[in-house]
Amino acid sequence: MADLLGSILNSMEKPPTVGDQESRRKAREQAARLKKMEEEEKRKKAEFRKKMEKEVSDFIQDSSQQKRKYNPMGKIERSILHDVAEVAGLTSFSFGEDEESRYVMLFKKEFAPSDEELEAYRKGEEWDPKLAEQRRRLKEQAALEEAASAQTEKTQACPNSNYRDKYSHLIGTSAAKDAAHTLEANSAYGCVPVANKRDTRSIEEAMNAIRAKKRQKRENNTGAHSSSSSSS
Repeated sequence: MADLLGSILNSMEKPPTVGDQESRRKAREQAARLKKMEEEEKRKKAEFRKKMEKEVSDFIQDSSQQKRKYNPMGKIERSILHDVAEVAGLTSFSFGEDEESRYVMLFKKEFAPSDEELEAYRKGEEWDPKLAEQRRRLKEQAALEEAASAQTEKTQACPNSNYRDKYSHLIGTSAAKDAAHTLEANSAYGCVPVANKRDTRSIEEAMNAIRAKKRQKRENNTGAHSSSSSSS
């Protein structure tokens, strides 16, 4: 009986000690702090989103602005701003070399940036349309000069195949023209009109003509044979 009672008492949960109570209290306090921090974080995100929505709305309604640049902000704030811009129908980009310097720029759809403008922002440069136009013209001019130079080298590499061009420095450009003469048809040999050189009859007409000639030939031969028989 004593052994049974002892086993029952040993299996029962022991009352918490002072140390266990303190640990549980600290755990509850930590959980409460974490929950409060999460709620505070949600509140800040909601406030920031509401603020960005108002600024984006003002930006859209302001016809004098084509783009807007924001100060550097954290990754979460940038993500919220990108989402607000997408919902509003704007184009947004993030620029900056490191996390601390990254910022967001908004563009209206009708004023979307060119590749050259985006490349300038990625390099940390300010976009200057006039300077970009000058650079574009210089590039085009350089490309034209390079193409002209390549064409000149190609022309020099290929020798003249026409002897008149090759020896023009000796005989001149008009010598060949003066020496040339126009060929004319000799009337002694007769000239046949082009219309007479071509048989315009159809195949059936040509075959009928051939058959008629053969028939006429047979009739002539038959008549000649009959005449010779009568004479005999």
